[in-house]
Amino acid sequence: MPDILSLSLDQAREKLMEIVNKKAVFKGDFTLASGQKSNYYIDGKFISLTADGLAYFAKVILEMIKDDGVKYIGGPTLGADPIIGGTVAMSHLIGRPLDGFIIRKEQRDHGRMRMIEGPLKEGSKVIIVEDVTTTGGSVLKGIKRVEEMGCEVVRIICLVDRLQGASENFRKEGYNFTPIFKVNELDID
Repeated sequence: MPDILSLSLDQAREKLMEIVNKKAVFKGDFTLASGQKSNYYIDGKFISLTADGLAYFAKVILEMIKDDGVKYIGGPTLGADPIIGGTVAMSHLIGRPLDGFIIRKEQRDHGRMRMIEGPLKEGSKVIIVEDVTTTGGSVLKGIKRVEEMGCEVVRIICLVDRLQGASENFRKEGYNFTPIFKVNELDID
């Protein structure tokens, strides 16, 4: 295995694509979070919850954002949780430390009763991550919470864009959306 920390964006992306095609593409009858039906499913957890998948995923994200000037990476729970953790850990290893945050679906009724967990500071520039996007609805809900803190979303990154409206919805709201892969790049057939 090559030293992952020294790989270029293209090298890491190529290896990540191999892993996605091998581990995360499933065929059958599925209902997506958006309610849409599909004859394939891309299970991002088979990437973000595996050692090799998450390592390459984090490396690609860090290469994509190296010039974005952000100090925070976060996203909606549950899809983004492992991505955030892996990317934060790798950011330390490469000497470009980021802190993470997680956006809850509902406000806690105990403790600090926060919608956003982690050290995110008001007014920060942030990256939002997700595993797979269809329409982008859950990401947009999460972004609203982050913006309520006065933070600026510099970019939205996902592992795979299913090409079913997320890009258009993000663009309509004025967000920079850069998926690592579009579904038509994968071995779906």
